[in-house]
Amino acid sequence: MSGVERRRVLVTGAGGFIGSHLVELLVAEGAKVRAFVHYNSRNCWGHLDGLGLPGVEVVSGEIQDPFGVRAAVEGCSMVFHLAALIGIPYSYVAPQSYVSTNVIGTLNVLEAARSCGVERLVHTSTSETYGTALYTPIDERHPLQGQSPYSASKIAADKMAESYWRSFDLPVTTLRPFNTFGPRQSLRAVIPTIIAQALGDGPIRLGSRSPVRDFTFVEDTARAFLAAGISDATVGETLNAGSGKGITIGALADVILDLLGVEREIVTDDDRVRPESSEVFELLADARRLRDLCGWAPQVPLREGLERTAAWVEQHAASLKPDVYNV
Repeated sequence: MSGVERRRVLVTGAGGFIGSHLVELLVAEGAKVRAFVHYNSRNCWGHLDGLGLPGVEVVSGEIQDPFGVRAAVEGCSMVFHLAALIGIPYSYVAPQSYVSTNVIGTLNVLEAARSCGVERLVHTSTSETYGTALYTPIDERHPLQGQSPYSASKIAADKMAESYWRSFDLPVTTLRPFNTFGPRQSLRAVIPTIIAQALGDGPIRLGSRSPVRDFTFVEDTARAFLAAGISDATVGETLNAGSGKGITIGALADVILDLLGVEREIVTDDDRVRPESSEVFELLADARRLRDLCGWAPQVPLREGLERTAAWVEQHAASLKPDVYNV
């Protein structure tokens, strides 16, 4: 038994990068999935479009609307809350939208889960809540540092989730993924934008070569959500999900160029640099707690994940477009 077989499970942010992979996994594990996607006039379901997942109930709505969120949660025994605004550069431009979506939206999910008697809720955090590491590897006891409006909004959302566990005994787990990558990720993220540039003719433009990141393939991150959601031992916990292996952005670009068999100049682009006090220089996960509680560990090596991501980017290059707020 998978722990979700025949259970009604809600995924918010289901049309997003990680959310769509989680929906796929839950369907494969026998769950009855309700997918909450952001409403739009085009009836676009994000990355769920074209996947052909049988039996998935798609509900369009707005995570800031408590009535729509309550209706989506009703009848579900488990909720995976992934809906969020995630682009760090855009948070410098529109910080209030991050509070509205990430804080108020999370509050709506928490309150709906409490009033509907949800058996398990997994809330999505981010390694950006740690800011630049005071020590590495980073465990869950590391201080939280709001070094961007995005990270500050996620810290607030995490604390709301913690408060509902402590105040109302809501069975919530907070999962804190480090840098996830893989097919379907937008050019907003560093790996697909390096790949897309490498497949072109010009130089590779990076904000900085020196920051260190801990990358996990998206299928492994989806498995971390499932593992956290079905284990009773994770209730009330905040848990890191990462590989425990760091690589600089410059070295990452070198690996990508090598696996694609191309040579490109790598240049620093000032338009891709964060404000100095906002840059996070090192993220390296200590994910032993997640492993000890529910046995999760990454299965896909970095190079294999990069090869699979590059194949997807090359296949979909015509439909991808750069993000003006990319870093």
